[in-house]
Amino acid sequence: MENQVKLSQWDALLLEGLRRLGWSDDEVLRRVKERDRLPADDSIYQFDYAQLADFAAANPETFESAVKHGYAIKYNTVRGIRSWINVAYAQEPELVLDEGSESVIAKLTPAEHERLLSVLSFGWNVREERPGQAGVYRIEPIQRF
Repeated sequence: MENQVKLSQWDALLLEGLRRLGWSDDEVLRRVKERDRLPADDSIYQFDYAQLADFAAANPETFESAVKHGYAIKYNTVRGIRSWINVAYAQEPELVLDEGSESVIAKLTPAEHERLLSVLSFGWNVREERPGQAGVYRIEPIQRF
């Protein structure tokens, strides 16, 4: 989507953290805007949802569009992609940190694959990792230095 708003990797993770709790888009918009019982997070991420409320207050149109119509992430890192998949899809993808082959390997449904393609920042390639094993993808930088 060409007019898709852009979020920082962290703001995207915060939004997906609320969605993972089962909040509807309307609930996310209302509760974040009103700072209504924003949850404490005891996950490894230690999300502070007040940060998302601050972002939403400063950028209300961007936040609403991201929630209702989707978003792209401004700049991804390999660890950030692993975290996004973990939070958005409730799975633990494989993180590969070998020098020169940094990547994330994840098993994705067709819908998850399409959504991941829509949120990734420029500079990332998603390809089938294991031909014959449907749905396993490697997410890696297009260009390595």
